[in-house]
Amino acid sequence: MSIAPSESRETASLLSDVPAAAGQDASSRPRKRRRRRSTSHLKVVPETLSERERIKGEAERFAQSLDRTSPFGNVQLEEWGRELLAELELPEQYLGFSCVMIGNFFWKRQFLAVPFERRMLLLPHCLKHAEGCPAEYDEFGLDCEKCGACSIADYKVRAEQLGYKVLVAEGSPVVLKIIVGGHVDGILGVACLNVLEKAIDKVLIAGVPSWAVPLHSGDCKNTSLDESWVWDVLDKYEPLSEQQATSSYLPLIRESTRLFENDFERLLPPVRTSAGQQSETPLARTEEIAYDWLARGGKRFRPFITLAAYDAMTGGAGTRAFDRNGDGLDFPDSVRRVAMAIEAFHKASLVHDDIQDDDLYRYGRKTLHRLYDPGTAINVGDYLIGIGYHLINSARDDVGADITCDVLERMASAHIKLCDGQGAEMIWQKTAADAISPLEALQIYALKTSPAFEAALYAGLRMAGDVSDYEEMIPAFSRHIGVGFQILNDLKDWYGDAGNKLVAGQDILAGRPTVMLALAFQAADDEQQRRLREVLESTDEEDSVRVFRLRELLEECGVFEQAEALVEKARERAESLADDVEIEELRRLLYFLIDTVLTAEDEDTVPVPTAEDVLLPLPVVVH
Repeated sequence: MSIAPSESRETASLLSDVPAAAGQDASSRPRKRRRRRSTSHLKVVPETLSERERIKGEAERFAQSLDRTSPFGNVQLEEWGRELLAELELPEQYLGFSCVMIGNFFWKRQFLAVPFERRMLLLPHCLKHAEGCPAEYDEFGLDCEKCGACSIADYKVRAEQLGYKVLVAEGSPVVLKIIVGGHVDGILGVACLNVLEKAIDKVLIAGVPSWAVPLHSGDCKNTSLDESWVWDVLDKYEPLSEQQATSSYLPLIRESTRLFENDFERLLPPVRTSAGQQSETPLARTEEIAYDWLARGGKRFRPFITLAAYDAMTGGAGTRAFDRNGDGLDFPDSVRRVAMAIEAFHKASLVHDDIQDDDLYRYGRKTLHRLYDPGTAINVGDYLIGIGYHLINSARDDVGADITCDVLERMASAHIKLCDGQGAEMIWQKTAADAISPLEALQIYALKTSPAFEAALYAGLRMAGDVSDYEEMIPAFSRHIGVGFQILNDLKDWYGDAGNKLVAGQDILAGRPTVMLALAFQAADDEQQRRLREVLESTDEEDSVRVFRLRELLEECGVFEQAEALVEKARERAESLADDVEIEELRRLLYFLIDTVLTAEDEDTVPVPTAEDVLLPLPVVVH
């Protein structure tokens, strides 16, 4: 495996100081099953209006002294929440509520400065009357009629009169899609604290002004809210000067999306599908499929890294753009094309990876090899690699041959490491399930995931100038967030992913060398190992039943706790590297990447499969 000794030592050190798996102490068996970390005790809404109003008022006072030059992350918000509770001598159970209140007043003035037509009202379906409601769900949530039967109609009618986009649904994917698409610059959200944490906290990190009104309980059948808090901001508009605006990554996020929507054909003109009948010939088919695959689907996170890194090293103007749409961002086309190249390489690797793993879905639709055939998919992946190198080379006239060659070298190195990691994974996939150690699994992760982050970050920094001061930081930082990201992906694989692969637990069922399976075999006693092999080798049981049995075994062996500890350790290492960066804009970007990539979901925001779940005859839709 092509991994440098220093990288191997650093990856191995992630496993040190991680709590030992329960299975390593025979005297402790049998142990009680432990569920994942719960934060429900921190999300209690005060019972009385007077107590809620008191916390709200003190949060407004507290927020007046906060520095609003840049947005906050979850860690910072929690520190503020605990500080406020200490001042008020209130219990920890109100932490989530106090955080929401502080966040509201951090953003209130900027939310009120967003024109009505650039705002979104996000309402939960549980406010509607469940019985007799005539509304139906469409792709954007509840299609609420103006019937006046519930409080949703009151807010919805007035908001629509003002020009709001109104969404009656729960969950963050569609919210993020609407925001990134450039349709919304501010959110007024009503939801329980759990949903606010999922749907709104993530966009707060990016710098989206929001005002949140918590429901009094998470009981969808019997809940209420302080309706006056909605009207506090719903119909109010107060312009704000550019000097008072908080910096935001939203313009750069939208710019990375615009590359593949508005500017795609200008930056990457089609050759064989550009004129009339020629687009219908067999000769044009590969370009047509490749361009469609490149332009559609995915979060475009790696192109964002490249644009944001370049912006950070050239003054950070993009994060201070008063126009949150990002219109007028001064990126050279050469930088835009290199950012597109990163996505082309990434999409190519996904095509090939899906074939090798025989995955069923990608971006919520059939994988290319299933949509067409493996030969066509392989060819399209190869074509995308060619597009990537073509896009990088096109920057030569603008940034010079030396910088272009450095970027090309880093891309080629990333490509080789990715193939090393994928090759090792396929070899181990043909061996016994317990043949791989946790260290070897982490090394595969370092090779498969980290190089793409490294290449994207390096490209943006190098195109802005000299990066000699960061030659060691870039790969080390990328390795930590890459490995942590992959472990989080393993955890999420147990709950399904409606925007990606859809099938829970499929990586372990397919015998892929995941660190969770390696940790399980390392911690399991003889009987547990026998049961693990039995489930993995079973051909008589439904996959849903096998997934449930595997999860039970992973919990018995303490694997979920160990995986979460590994993610936390990766976060700490990445933060330590970020702290040593002197350029403020770059340091802030690194922390944004950490908060975005290494944000784990707790027990209260991720459904835990039960025995009843696996017996249902129809798929369970997870919100």
